[in-house]
Amino acid sequence: MPRYAANITLLFTEVPALDRPGLAGQAGFDGVEVLFPYDHGVAEWKAALGGLPLALVNTPAGDWAAGERGHAAVPGAEAAFRDHFLKAAEVATGLGAGLIHVMAGCARGPEAVQVFAENLAWAADQVPDLGLTIEPLNAEDWPGYFLNDFDQAGRILADLDHPRIGLQFDLWHAARIHGDAQAVWEKHRERVSHVQIAGFPGRGEPGGGGFDLTAMFRDLDAAGYAGWVAAEYRPTRATVHGLGWLAALKARDRLIGGQ
Repeated sequence: MPRYAANITLLFTEVPALDRPGLAGQAGFDGVEVLFPYDHGVAEWKAALGGLPLALVNTPAGDWAAGERGHAAVPGAEAAFRDHFLKAAEVATGLGAGLIHVMAGCARGPEAVQVFAENLAWAADQVPDLGLTIEPLNAEDWPGYFLNDFDQAGRILADLDHPRIGLQFDLWHAARIHGDAQAVWEKHRERVSHVQIAGFPGRGEPGGGGFDLTAMFRDLDAAGYAGWVAAEYRPTRATVHGLGWLAALKARDRLIGGQ
């Protein structure tokens, strides 16, 4: 059975970041994920988590205002990538997170493909006890981002063929990139090591957009998936008032979304 994580970068923003894990636990989530936990120290986060598991962190993006979105695929930025990855590994290890999402950054072309593959292989060697994920992000919201197609990600993962590097399947990005998120899921689900869900097209509470979340969870159950499904959406109301989908998915008793 999957475990459910609240992405507290987007959820429970009614309160300060360090107060959000407690609310997530009270709301029925099994853990949390934090995209960029670097504004607070490990000790602060550990106290805030209070034993609640941390599922995943991103590698640092760099200078966001200057357009940086990570460095793993950026030729010439290998030193920056390694520094940022080691920082992410320190935080993940200190807080018991099992996964690091390796942000590719803005780049293009064959050299970027090679740099990305080499950096991913190097990173996996540094953290033998952690898993790594890569996530395609849609080009409209993330212009210039290197990894912007699930088929592209599938080819990279096939070439690497590394047991601890998997695909981060974000339902909303899959729909934004390819239109038919269900087809993307069916094609690439064997490589998935982390799942993120949101409603489509508005990225609100999960459900809608012609995607049957209940069927996806049956697939996960059948595959023996014991990883995380993270709620990464923008609540349309106070977070605690929009969590009916969570109880329904846990019960597996009715279709969420789909047609």
